[in-house]
Amino acid sequence: FVTRPQDGEVTAGGNITFTAKVAGESLLKKPSVKWFKGKWMDLASKVGKHLQLHDSYDRNNKVYTFEMEIIEANMTFAGGYRCEVSTKDKFDSSNFNLTVNGKMNYCHLASSCFGHDDAGELNFSALLKKRGDGKTESQPEVDVWEILRKAPPSEYEKIAFQYGITDLRGMLKRLKRIKKEEKKSTAFLKKLDPAYQVDKGQKIKLVVEVANPDADVKWLKNGQEIQVSGRYIFEAVGNKRILTINHCSLADDAAYECVVGEEKSFTELFVKEPPILITHPLEDQMVMVGERVEFEWNRKGKKKNTTQQIRNRPYSSMGHSRTSVCGEELIADLTVKARDQAVFKCEVSDENVKGIWLKNGKEVVPDERIKISHIGRIHKLTIEDVTPGDEADYSFIPQGFAYNLSAKLQFLEPPKIHLDCLGQSPDTIVVVAGNKLRLDVPISGDPTPTVIWQKVNKLLFESEGRVRVEKHEDHCVFIIEGAEKEDEGVYRVIVKNPVGEDKADITVKVIDVPDPPEAPKISNIGEDYCTVQWQPPKYDGGQPVLGYILERKKKKSYRWMRLNFDLLKELTYEAKRMIEGVVYEMRIYAVNSIGMSRPSPASQPFMPIAPPSEPTHFTVEDVSDSTVALKWRPPERIGAGGLDGYIVEYCKEGSTEWIPALPGLTERTSALIKDLVTGDKLNFRIKAINLAGESGAAIIKEPITVQEILQRPKIWLPRHLRQTLVKKVGETINIVIPFQGKPRPKIIWTKDGQSLDAKDVGIRNSNTDTILFIRKAELHHSGAYEVTLQIENMTDKVAITIQIIDKPGPPQNIKLTDVWGFNAALEWTPPQDDGNAQILGYTVQKADKKTMEWYTVFDHYRRTNCVVSELIMGNEYFFRVFSENLCGLSETAATTKNPAYIQKTGTTYKPPCYKEHDFSEPPKFTHPLVNRSVIAGYNTTLSCAVRGIPKPKIYWYKNKVDLSGDAKYRMFSKQGVLTLEIRKPTPFDGGFYTCKAVNECGEAEIECRLDVRGNQMNVMYNTNTAVK
Repeated sequence: FVTRPQDGEVTAGGNITFTAKVAGESLLKKPSVKWFKGKWMDLASKVGKHLQLHDSYDRNNKVYTFEMEIIEANMTFAGGYRCEVSTKDKFDSSNFNLTVNGKMNYCHLASSCFGHDDAGELNFSALLKKRGDGKTESQPEVDVWEILRKAPPSEYEKIAFQYGITDLRGMLKRLKRIKKEEKKSTAFLKKLDPAYQVDKGQKIKLVVEVANPDADVKWLKNGQEIQVSGRYIFEAVGNKRILTINHCSLADDAAYECVVGEEKSFTELFVKEPPILITHPLEDQMVMVGERVEFEWNRKGKKKNTTQQIRNRPYSSMGHSRTSVCGEELIADLTVKARDQAVFKCEVSDENVKGIWLKNGKEVVPDERIKISHIGRIHKLTIEDVTPGDEADYSFIPQGFAYNLSAKLQFLEPPKIHLDCLGQSPDTIVVVAGNKLRLDVPISGDPTPTVIWQKVNKLLFESEGRVRVEKHEDHCVFIIEGAEKEDEGVYRVIVKNPVGEDKADITVKVIDVPDPPEAPKISNIGEDYCTVQWQPPKYDGGQPVLGYILERKKKKSYRWMRLNFDLLKELTYEAKRMIEGVVYEMRIYAVNSIGMSRPSPASQPFMPIAPPSEPTHFTVEDVSDSTVALKWRPPERIGAGGLDGYIVEYCKEGSTEWIPALPGLTERTSALIKDLVTGDKLNFRIKAINLAGESGAAIIKEPITVQEILQRPKIWLPRHLRQTLVKKVGETINIVIPFQGKPRPKIIWTKDGQSLDAKDVGIRNSNTDTILFIRKAELHHSGAYEVTLQIENMTDKVAITIQIIDKPGPPQNIKLTDVWGFNAALEWTPPQDDGNAQILGYTVQKADKKTMEWYTVFDHYRRTNCVVSELIMGNEYFFRVFSENLCGLSETAATTKNPAYIQKTGTTYKPPCYKEHDFSEPPKFTHPLVNRSVIAGYNTTLSCAVRGIPKPKIYWYKNKVDLSGDAKYRMFSKQGVLTLEIRKPTPFDGGFYTCKAVNECGEAEIECRLDVRGNQMNVMYNTNTAVK
């Protein structure tokens, strides 16, 4: 605030204005101002007969002025007020008070504070009864709880104050119970707000959300269904149902309902009407030169008609004319211009008749400018150099006569336009686009001049509309509502009256926010940065562009992020801190002193990427007389751009020309460079390539000489081949033996000193290894294999033993050697075919002759004879034996030819006689009682375990006192576990507890100590209780 509203005092029925001034130097847009009465009453909805809100802007001092005018104040207007001013990022408020002096009339029930019946003013006089009238004015019944149930919590205090509810806490409790009982709507997800407000002529939308997207909705206005028309439009978007009312009028101020099935949603619409203004005052009428004027009067009771015709008279003679009679000569009204002479004369019937001249009832005193003469019967009043002060009613009173003669002097003034800056050519007025331009042009002239406005020879005479002209007696008003760019230009105002004319030119300049710039261009894209370039907007809005604001977003996102908080003065900007591999878009705003333009179109999508780092571990793998083998590892950082491949180059020692070693890019991490000249010394380098470009080069430090190097042959035999390689028949054999040696050695494979058959065994050799491959192993593939490497006279060799194994054959010569009792003895000999592997054991099985189901008796049995026991008497058994080696059991078994019969014997079973054992024993505690310390007030237990036959009887004691009859203690016994439960012990329940077990063989007892701890208050209470 520059100036805050001050406290005011006014007499009832008077007017008062409160003024607030706000500094506008640092504001891009007009601030938002709200006037409140008390805490919550927004006075914007109370504008009308008793309240007017005005605002203006001083462009020279850059100060906004806001005024609140209260008209015909009454006692209810007194109280506290508040003015709030806010912009996008600033806020300020000021409180002030209004005191209204005068006696409140309680007999008048005022329903509104500021001229609206439904304005919601808290006028307490409406709650009082009329004096002198026994009947009270009927009030409509209002369900306050229904209003509170639908209102938001922020409105509770206002409603309670309005309806006289003083118990706010009780109101909230009851409202809480009502809301708990309220059933949730099944038809509506979101209902209408309790009320809406709209300006007359504007558009409003009423929106509800229904649970069923296919539900039929009806809209009612004051209980009558609304039909679709040009002003009422129904829309259905998903679950939303929208009623749009175009061009709202006072007839639309009503109650509306949305009906879905049996459920309804209610709201009220308030249409606010702007204050009525007089736009065209009444005008005086004038007559044209040469028209006939008739005057009629009575003289001494007789009617006399006189006709006076004004013809070809100058404009100075025009005006209101009146004729007076004195004898035979009349005094005529005069209309004169400045500096003219005015002469009033009359002729009396007698030259001796004298008289006096009066001006507005006062006698005229002659001076240098005013002269009075009497010649014969002619009386004359002459006024030289007429001024506006001479305009008056002049009368002549003859002496001795009871009547007077009068006439009026009217001063005629040429039209004049009064502008403060009339000397400038032309006058320029600047208006912000969208704002209202009101140009008041003071004018003068008598008679009232005619006003004509025109723009480029086009007359402007509309009294309504966006661009209109208002005419008043002393000034004219030119108004443009919502100024647009097309309103710019030179406007001419011309004023005319019969005396003359005047004109003035006024230049109107409309300034606006700039046009949006064109889409920015992106260049110099890096890992997390890029350069943004743009051009100024084609139209700067009439004001120089102060700077630019840049925004960025991810392509698939809808959220734009601002990149700069200070305006950018240049047309380029380096955007940083982006995520590599994410697609972005940019847009730009232009800013001038009026505000910020609309955003430019988004730039082309782009992705911040960076070239990869250089490859690592770049080394020479092999060199020959015409080739060089290179290898390397991928870069440590590849980035979001991926890796397209590698480019390998070389140059001769002493040269700076790098030659591509491979056609195009290679994706492998090794390369063989061929067709090189023997003896050349070459430098090699490699680069990684992706969308962003080339990486740095990895270079071998020393030049490489293209020449074969002699290397002694050496076989690197794998560890698992240093022992016998065992494989089963039918398995695949693949033996890889690496070696080294240059030039490439000669490789020879032999088995048991003989060359290998290429049809039976496959051999593949390379520069670094040799492979022996057998698709299906057979027993004859077993043997000792030898590999020999030979380079000139240097050799190296290694031997490999391969053993191919198969399942063994069945045992031989199985026979049943003996049968006795429940046993049978078997013998056999080892199998003839051991499958080229050691026999690990045998599996012996038996089968009852009746069922012939085989059951294993022994497995992994290593001897060639066994005794089978636990055979069933009277049954016959067959036996069979399997042999086993590393491959598993033999496919067939050796089976006994004849069964073994287990004969029955005639012996009878005599059960032994045993002496009956006495299990009786005296009680014995197997788990003792444990000393315990517990807290008073919490149940506790003592447990122990006892053993004894027969089951002993249990007794519990406290300090040697039997507890059997005390209800505070409960005793349990389950499976020998004894438990004593003490309910809510007190410190007096502490002591020595004894458990005693008794049976006919003896008795046993065990003891423990129980301490009960309690706080001081409990101890004092228990002590008092004990004393009592």
